[in-house]
Amino acid sequence: MWRIWKLYDPLRAMVAQGIFLFGLAAMIHLILLSTPTYNWLDGPNAAAVKAQKAAEKK
Repeated sequence: MWRIWKLYDPLRAMVAQGIFLFGLAAMIHLILLSTPTYNWLDGPNAAAVKAQKAAEKK
């Protein structure tokens, strides 16, 4: 294991890993927020309420 750390700077490797993991987490959260089922900000029934309001206006 010590030979790997002779090739790579540990601080640079940990910073790169942290940036990668933060980017991955942000991407996963944005994908989930774009779906009506897993959008925890609008609530689980927000799409149904919007559809019902649109149907009432017709």
